[in-house]
Formats: sequence, structure tokens, C-alpha cells
Amino acid sequence: MWSSTLTRIVASLTVAAGLPAGVAAEQRAVTASTSPASTVDSAAVRRAKAVDALFTRWHTPDSPGASVAVIYDGAVVHAKGYGMASLEHGVPNQPHTVFDIASVSKQFGAFAITLLEADGRLSLDDDVRKYVPELPDFGHVITIRHLVHHTSGLRDWPGTLRMGGWSYEDVMSFEQILRMAYNQKTLNFKPNDEHAYSNTGYNVLAEVVQRVSGQSFREFTEQRMFKPLGMSRTHFHDDHREVVRDMAESYSPDRDRGYLHVTSNLTALASSSLFTTVEDLAKWVGNFETASVGGRRVIDAMHRRGVLNAGDTIPYAFGQSKGQYRGLETWSHGGSWAGYRSVLTRFPAQRFAVIILGNTSDMAPGTLANQIADIYLGDKLGQAVAQSSPSPSREQTAPWSPTAAELREFVGEYRSDELETSWHIRLVDGKLVSSHFRRGDSPFVPAGKDQFRSQGPGGEITFQRDRRGKITGFVSNQVRIRHFLFRRVGN
Repeated sequence: MWSSTLTRIVASLTVAAGLPAGVAAEQRAVTASTSPASTVDSAAVRRAKAVDALFTRWHTPDSPGASVAVIYDGAVVHAKGYGMASLEHGVPNQPHTVFDIASVSKQFGAFAITLLEADGRLSLDDDVRKYVPELPDFGHVITIRHLVHHTSGLRDWPGTLRMGGWSYEDVMSFEQILRMAYNQKTLNFKPNDEHAYSNTGYNVLAEVVQRVSGQSFREFTEQRMFKPLGMSRTHFHDDHREVVRDMAESYSPDRDRGYLHVTSNLTALASSSLFTTVEDLAKWVGNFETASVGGRRVIDAMHRRGVLNAGDTIPYAFGQSKGQYRGLETWSHGGSWAGYRSVLTRFPAQRFAVIILGNTSDMAPGTLANQIADIYLGDKLGQAVAQSSPSPSREQTAPWSPTAAELREFVGEYRSDELETSWHIRLVDGKLVSSHFRRGDSPFVPAGKDQFRSQGPGGEITFQRDRRGKITGFVSNQVRIRHFLFRRVGN
């Protein structure tokens, strides 16, 4: 009885992931044991229960959740689903459940570019306009390397499209994103002067892959990467209408109505939109050790971090960032889109990795991955460093309190030629609001003379005046979007 029970326990914790036959030593010890006491006390079962406990709040029939895989010493030692893949149809998450892994996709886009470099078909220092001449000439060369390291200065498309009145639940195609990039008027900064995350840069990388290879990005990645690794449930999703079997739906919690469905109609190749499972990603993790696809040259390149013009080395390499957790080196990337939340974290020296793919926005996979590392690597980890909260600044800028008459000066229509859209600024009950026919009204909150904060166009809004003091437009500045101009075109 105990033997058969143990077999079922281990089967629920492990998954064949294209790795060598057999499992880790502690798993073999569990299956070999016939003593109830030793079974209960076994390291494998204790660790599995500890991981289960981290996901208890989501592991109910009324909650979405996640699929999780833990890789240790070259083997999958834990693979399990928590919560539901579909609340509508009562389908649970499992190790073979397919998720949109959002920005974790970027390492696959970077790998594709690195394969072409290894083939001798491009150089990372090539001007990207050599392959995509539709990109504007900004007066500075943007190289493929700049796109890989997020140092190109290209605007990040999610915030830019919201400025254009889009909702994140709209259909957003790869082609639409590229057209937006081709229409960009200015850069955020001179290429390689700064590191500022840009999804747009990775979408341009996908277009480079298509033009150099002569294949669609999906075809290239399937033939050169996924099929050789046996990642049979993995593809870049290039048609939002395509039916995907065993797909986890996307959810977000609502205080009054439980979980609500969050629609995703995105096909942002290379920056996002990779559909895969924890089982397949375990095979991807294994390739960082074996280099069976790409070879050692490509794997080494994947760990080459960017160096800015000033000589500073940034943590970001090729779709993954170098970091450390409690004294151990990590390589990691997270993802967030719609209700999907994901992380892939590797501890190379310990041959350890954690993959968490979630389908609910109230999950923080990065934190959970670290907690799983605590469970498995506890004796190898250093002391946890307490995070101190920043002290509040003593210098507080006095809020600007304009009168209704002063606010009336800002009323008008403001147009972006780059996005071919307009925002209307109106005075409502003595306060400024910005309006867009697709987004409704958003308040303009005064922040300083001629300055506002807004959820409409977004970010910090600074109005511009001519020599006579007449308002001519405003500029929006956000973390990933700088100097975005809206011209005043009417009152």
C-alpha cells in the first residue's frame, strides 16, 4: 500500500521533461522507502508540501492559480498545477497547461537573434535600418545590440498606445505595433546612453529575424529552437483568433464579484506572446547546461550584459537579467500581461531553477520563486537582507492651486501627429479633465506651474508656451516614454 501511494506521490511531483531518464536522488530515496515514518519525513515530500503551502490561497475550485516547475540537479523535482485554468469550465491548472508567459518571452527573441549571428547572417553591431529601413532615421544609429539590451531609445509601445486611446484589451497586432514604431518622431535618448525597457525594441528584433531568415518569426523559432528541444506545446502566438488546447484563461480579482475574465488579444512577437508550459520550459532550462541547441557560443552570448556609452555595465543581458538572491547568482526575467504573471529564475551554480506561470493578476511570481528557493537551497543561501523603506523627502514642493480662470487657459484640443489622435482638455466643475472618445474623462491634477499629472495621456504633463505666453501644446513624460508632443490645434 505504501509503495503504491509513494509512486503516486512522486508521479504528481515529477514530469518527464526531455531530460535524462531517472530523477533526483531524493526522489529515488522516496520511491525506494517502504517505511511510513521515513516517507512522511522524506526531504522530497516535505519540500513538496512547503511549495504547496505557498499556493494555498489560489488552490481552490473558485480561483485561478498557476503551474509550477522546480528543476534541481538536472531533473524536474516538482511539477504541479494550482487553482483553475478555466473558472468558466472548471478545468484545473496542470503541468501541461499552456500560458501566455508575457515578457519572459524576450529571452527566446534574443536567442533567435543570437542564432542568426552565430550563422554569420548578421552582426549585433549592424544598423537595424539595414534590415528594417522603415524605421525613421533619428540622426543616431540604432544597432541590433541596442535593441537587445533596451538601450535603443525607442518608445515602449504599451504606454504609447494608451496615449493614443487604446485599451489593453483591444486587438493589438504585431503589424500595428511596427507601424507605430515606424511613425515615431523622436527618441527617448541617444542610443546606448541609458537603459530603459522597451517592448518595441524586441518587436523590431522579431521583424529582423523574419527578414534575415525569410521565414515567419513563428516558423523560425519552431524549426530552430522548439522542435529540436522537444518543446511540442510551445509557439509564438501570431494570430489572436487561434484556438489553443489546454490554454489557461486570464483573470483579475474584483472585490465584489470574485474573479473577472481579462481579455488578451495581443500578438507582440519576441517581446511577449509566447505560449508554453512549465514542462516545455524545463527543457529550455536544460539547454542552458547542455547547449544542445545553439551551442556554447550562443549560450555564452545569452549571458553577455549591455555596456552603456559611459562604460557602465547594466544587469540586462539577452532577455534575462543577472542578479543575486541571498548571496547566490541568479538569471531571471518576469512577465505581466492581462491576468498572466510569470517568472523564470535560474541559479546556475546550484543547477537550480524555478518556473511559475500564473493566470491571475493578484500573484507575485518573483517573490514566490524566491520562497521556493528558500525551501530547496536553504543551507546554501546567505542571510536575507532586510529591505528598508526610503525616508520621506524633507523638501516638499507646494502644490499649485490655480483658479478656474487660470485653468481655462489650458482648455482646447491637442493632437499627436505620431499617433494620429487627439485629446480634448475641458473645464468641468472648476477642474481640468482630459477626454478621448475611446477612453472617456481623466482628471488633470495640478503639480506645478503649467504642470499636471494625468492618467489620460499619461505621466507628467508640461504645457509649452510661445514667446507671447500663449499655450502651443503639451509634452508628456513617462518612465518609458519621453518628450511626447501634443500640439494645440483648437480651443
